[in-house]
Amino acid sequence: MIHRNFPATRPRRNRFDEATRRLVAEHRLSTDDLIWPIFIREGGGEPTGISAMPGVYRTGLDGLEGYVAEAARLGILAIGLFPATPQDLKNAEGDEALNPDNLMCRAARILKAAYPHIALVGDVALDPYTDHGHDGVLRDGYVANDESVKILTVQAVNQAAAGIDIIAPSDMMDGRVAAIRAGLDSAGLIHTRIMSYAAKYASAFYGPFRDAIGSGGALKGDKKTYQMDPANAEEALGEVAMDLSEGADMVMVKPGMPYLDIIRRVKERFEVPVFAYQVSGEYSMIMAAVERGWMDRDRAMMESLLGFKRAGCAGVLTYFAVAAARLMAGAA
Repeated sequence: MIHRNFPATRPRRNRFDEATRRLVAEHRLSTDDLIWPIFIREGGGEPTGISAMPGVYRTGLDGLEGYVAEAARLGILAIGLFPATPQDLKNAEGDEALNPDNLMCRAARILKAAYPHIALVGDVALDPYTDHGHDGVLRDGYVANDESVKILTVQAVNQAAAGIDIIAPSDMMDGRVAAIRAGLDSAGLIHTRIMSYAAKYASAFYGPFRDAIGSGGALKGDKKTYQMDPANAEEALGEVAMDLSEGADMVMVKPGMPYLDIIRRVKERFEVPVFAYQVSGEYSMIMAAVERGWMDRDRAMMESLLGFKRAGCAGVLTYFAVAAARLMAGAA
């Protein structure tokens, strides 16, 4: 080990001016690192705001192409789709998830036709479609794993056939990656990627998202029997290993900022593309502080995103994607 001592060594010299700071920077952000999650709804009209997520909107299908235009112009390469399914289409079995012409599939067709170069990431889980708000079907009050996996597989194949490029199962059922991979391959969709939510924790940070898709008030009980315990780290490595062995092409850690240690451990152990979801609660905390004048939005936004890169992320799902892209382009 080299021993560097003051005054011969002055670490502050490399911080003296902007040019030197940029020359020695270890990590950089670009639009290549951003996936923009958007909420879609039926109909048209102006996008509707989400009270718990300032600056985030639900957009109707009629205006979807225009809503995404700025992101495409700024160079964002991937968009995640999350549906706000109408209440009258929800039931205990999540049947609307199996509709090949549901909100998600129609949105995928619109965006793929308008922006073929943008990768579409499709959320696969049943909570947007069930009237009880769980990610799978209930049997005697318990989320039934194997029955849920069968439904999720059909849902994934339908999405891929509609134009989704990257299937992102967020349900945390055991064995779902293998089943989805087999289903996609059997349908001839061998190029469809799987971004597995491999380490998804039972977190308090999801609250605003559930309101955004309309599942929060419907949720009966909690999701602790399938999402991970926030106390566990070794278990996350086992979940990632299992999903990779079943055919996942890349993996996700969710939430993001409270789990940077998990991101780092996954990256070092498996050397695969690792993504993080800067979830709704993380976004809303920053924006709440910004609205009160306690933090500068741009600095807090960019610092938080850079933290994901430093931890080992290949990219980040973030509601800040367009704002960050504007800033990097010098437009904001």
